[in-house]
Amino acid sequence: MKEIHINLKRFDVPRKQGGLCPVNDSSEWIKDIMKDTINSGLGEIDDLRLCFFLPESLIHPAYDVIKNSPKAEDLNLFIGSQGVYREDVLPGKNFGAFTSNLPSAAAVNLGASWAIIGHSEERKDKEEILQSYISVVNGEGSKDSRASEVVNSLLNQEALAGMKAGMNILFCVGETAEEQGQGDFSSQKPRIIEVLRSQLIQGLDSLTGYANRELVIGYEPRWAIGPGKIPPDGEYIAFISALIKEICLDVYGITFPVIYGGGLKEENAAMIAGVPSIDGGLVALTRFSGELGFFVEDLVVIVEKYI
Repeated sequence: MKEIHINLKRFDVPRKQGGLCPVNDSSEWIKDIMKDTINSGLGEIDDLRLCFFLPESLIHPAYDVIKNSPKAEDLNLFIGSQGVYREDVLPGKNFGAFTSNLPSAAAVNLGASWAIIGHSEERKDKEEILQSYISVVNGEGSKDSRASEVVNSLLNQEALAGMKAGMNILFCVGETAEEQGQGDFSSQKPRIIEVLRSQLIQGLDSLTGYANRELVIGYEPRWAIGPGKIPPDGEYIAFISALIKEICLDVYGITFPVIYGGGLKEENAAMIAGVPSIDGGLVALTRFSGELGFFVEDLVVIVEKYI
C-alpha cells in the first residue's frame, strides 16, 4: 500500500485575510476539492491510500462529500485532523475542559478517521513553550534535550488519545539543525540516530497495543523546512527511512510505513518513489510560484510521477 497524505494548512482562511483559500467560502472550496479528487479517480487507484489532513472547520464538509458520493464504498479516500488534544471526552467524565483544543471524539464526530501528530510545526510550538519557561525545565542535561523529551511525551499522549477514539495516526519525527550538529553526514549520523530513536521510543510508546489501528511514520527533515533551505537528497532520505524502520523493528517488532514529510511535489516525486524504504509522501502546496495553492490537477501529476 502506497501512502499519499495531503496537509492543507490555512486553507480555512481566504487569501485577503492572509490565508491560502482562493475564495471567501472555504467550506465550499474544500467541497469542490473533494469532488474534483473523486472525479479525477485518485481515490480508486489500486494499493494507494489518499488522506487529506484539514483544519477543523473543513473536516465535516470534506467528509460529507465523500460520504454522499455514489462511489463512497469504492473510495480509498480519507479525512484527517491536523492534530488532537492529549485528553479526550469520555462518557461520565468532564466534557467541558477542552476550550481551544480538539478532543479526538470531536474530530471523529466531524468525520476524521486520521490525525497527524508531531508535525514539525507542533514540535516547534511545544519546544518553544518549554524553553521559554526555563525554571520548570530544571534537571540534568541541556534544556533543549529535556524540552524535547517532554514534547515526545505530550505527543505520545495525543496519539494514544486518537487511537483510543478509533483514529489512525500519522506520527511525524525529524531532527533540527541543532540536533543534526556540525560536520559531514558521517559525523552527524550518531546524533541523528540518537534523536530519532528517542522520538520513536517515547512517541510511539503503547501505540502498538491497538492492533486494529493504522500507524504511519512521517519523516520531516526539520533542518530543511522553510524558504531557501536545501532539501535532503535521496541518499539521506534512504538512510533515515531505513533507520526508522530498523528502530521500530528493534523496539516494537514491527515495521511501519514511512513517508517523506519534507514536501512531496512534482519535482521530487520520482526521486522519492525510487527510495526503497519510503512508502509515500506528504503533500502541502502543489504550486509554489505564481498563484500559490493546492490544485487537484497538480496532485494528479504528483501521484502519477510517484506511482
